[in-house]
Amino acid sequence: YHEAGHALIARMLPNADPVHKISIVARGMSLGHTRQLPVEDRYLVSRSQFRDMLATLLGGHTAEELTFKEVTTGASDDIKRATDWAHRMVTDYGMSEILGPRTFGDKQELVFLGREISEQKDYGEKTANIIDEEINKLIIEARETARRILTENSAKLKTLAEALIAKETIEGAELDTLFGDGPAKPAAPHPKPTDAPATIEPQSQAETAGTPKKAPVPKLIPEQRPAAQS
Repeated sequence: YHEAGHALIARMLPNADPVHKISIVARGMSLGHTRQLPVEDRYLVSRSQFRDMLATLLGGHTAEELTFKEVTTGASDDIKRATDWAHRMVTDYGMSEILGPRTFGDKQELVFLGREISEQKDYGEKTANIIDEEINKLIIEARETARRILTENSAKLKTLAEALIAKETIEGAELDTLFGDGPAKPAAPHPKPTDAPATIEPQSQAETAGTPKKAPVPKLIPEQRPAAQS
């Protein structure tokens, strides 16, 4: 039910990446995984995409709670990642409507390792409280979105979960069938400068019916002359 919750929410939200595979086969420290793949290269992430990402991350925790009236430690990594993204939205990306477009905290990082080693606080306690409130609001909104979707689609959640119990891994066309609404339509990728020009298909007879045909150009045949007599 945990992985089915992730997958179903990602499927239903317009700004979440498409789901390609669900598995409850344990790998390393993970008891299962839901694989999402973007339809094209992404260099920027919008606030709407972040909101759908948060709801998808909290889908497993919410599915457990709705189904069993209980939660487990299986969602700990999801909760940590959701909190980290919400924190970045508020303090790094200027996505808080209350705090506005500014950053909070002068972070010192190890450039080559990409690790944060310290953060100098450049704001007061009042602002710190607002930051906490804004992060908490994003998490609560994501959780409510997940709860609404899973409640409205409880039958699909059960179908997905039972299929996972039976088969352990679901992907491709079988996954689309279980979702019950056909395959998701991927967005058309933007053409690249290096892409080859599209092949022009020949027109059909209906398209060319009103177009007069050009007469074929006759081949020029050299004039036949008798061989010169010696």
